[in-house]
Amino acid sequence: MSSGEDEKKKSQFDRSTPLSRSFSEQYSGSVFFSGLLGLGGRSEMTKGTSSFGKRRNKTHTLCRRCGSKAYHLQESTCGKCSYPAKRKRKYNWSTKAKPRNTTGTGCMRHLKMVYRGFRHGFREGTTPKANRAAVAASSSS
Repeated sequence: MSSGEDEKKKSQFDRSTPLSRSFSEQYSGSVFFSGLLGLGGRSEMTKGTSSFGKRRNKTHTLCRRCGSKAYHLQESTCGKCSYPAKRKRKYNWSTKAKPRNTTGTGCMRHLKMVYRGFRHGFREGTTPKANRAAVAASSSS
């Protein structure tokens, strides 16, 4: 290295000599300091505290099928039961959710009739046998 370069480095780090430029001018080209000082880049702050104040529109509302507040208004789907899809959303990886949502937790409007029909072999078009007590009461009077 030449003596001229040594002199330049010494004068750069020498505290006795006053800075020729201001701090912001000196480090404005640096990427690190421009981010800290807010000199370069974006003019507005994003994704931070200022963004939380703008959240006043609700994205989710109550679902018609499951009743939970998981129906996404823009997507038009429920995150819990996947309404309006015909098949209800269920996964085997969620062991705690299984007993909450299995068959029997609702009113089973159709399945109650299916179980009853299964007991008698799904008979159709037959009339029930007359009850003996009812027959005896009608014949005696």
